[in-house]
Amino acid sequence: MAARSDELLGTRAMRATDLHRIIGIERRCYHFPWGETAFLDSMAVGYICRVLTLGHQVVGYVIVSSGAGEAHLLNISIDPEWQGRGFGRQLVHLARESAREAGAEILLLEVRPSNQIALQLYARTGFHQIGRRSNYYRAVEGREDAIILSCPL
Repeated sequence: MAARSDELLGTRAMRATDLHRIIGIERRCYHFPWGETAFLDSMAVGYICRVLTLGHQVVGYVIVSSGAGEAHLLNISIDPEWQGRGFGRQLVHLARESAREAGAEILLLEVRPSNQIALQLYARTGFHQIGRRSNYYRAVEGREDAIILSCPL
C-alpha cells in the first residue's frame, strides 16, 4: 500500500528488512547506486543509519559515519515520488543532530557539481564549500568532480 501525504512522518533506525525498499530508492536516484553490501556494512560497523518513514513506508534514508570529532554524511536519498516536500531538509537536520549527539563538531560531505538541487539544499541548511576533489565520482561519460562541503555542529 502506498503512503499518503497526510500520514505521520517519522524516523527510526535502518533495518535489514528495509533494504529492498532502500535499494529501490537508491536505484531511482543514482546512475551508480550503492549495493546491498554497502548498506549492510554501514549498519554492521555502527554508522548512523536512519530511515524516514511516512506511515509504514520508507521514503528516505541517511547514513553518517562519525569519529574523532567529525562526521561524514555518506548517503542521503528521498524517493523521487516524495521529493520536493521538505523531506530532504528533515534528513539533513537528522544527520546533523545525530552527528552532534555522537560527539562530532563538524559534518562533511561530497556532492556532484551537477547536483544543483542538493547543492541548494545544503546551502540552505548551513553547509559551505571547503574544497573540491577532481575526478571523484564515476559519471555516465568519464568522471565528475566532488565539491566538499562542511557544516559546523
